[in-house]
Amino acid sequence: MSYDPQAGFPRIMPSLRYADVGAALDWLHEAFGLVEHLRWVAPDGTVQHAEMRIGTAYVELSRGGEGYRNPRTLGASCATLVVFVDHVDRRAERSRSAGATILAEPADKPWGLRQYLAADPEGHRWEFSEFLRDVLPEEWGAQLAD
Repeated sequence: MSYDPQAGFPRIMPSLRYADVGAALDWLHEAFGLVEHLRWVAPDGTVQHAEMRIGTAYVELSRGGEGYRNPRTLGASCATLVVFVDHVDRRAERSRSAGATILAEPADKPWGLRQYLAADPEGHRWEFSEFLRDVLPEEWGAQLAD
């Protein structure tokens, strides 16, 4: 199998830095159901870079190095990855069982999604969303731009 990121990859792919990419690969699979796509291991055996997918979405994991700042030090301004899934309640239980910090329990939102928010062991925030119903933006206080 060849490696061709142009074939099927999204135009924007989030990249997260981890102190231990190998441990992050295992944990993200166990807790959130992401599937490993690619792994690059240095001669010393440390995982330097990896890519994981869920459905058609990809996320890159790279080893934190010079200039690396753990997201826990960034406070509330750190980014959140939004992932659309089926069966959000089952996903939340899986995350909790694997040790994720559940920051917001699964709840139905007025915009037609059921969502929960979790943090992984290095503080990255992951919001999992399940589509429930189509809701007009005006019904929940938003407006579409012209």
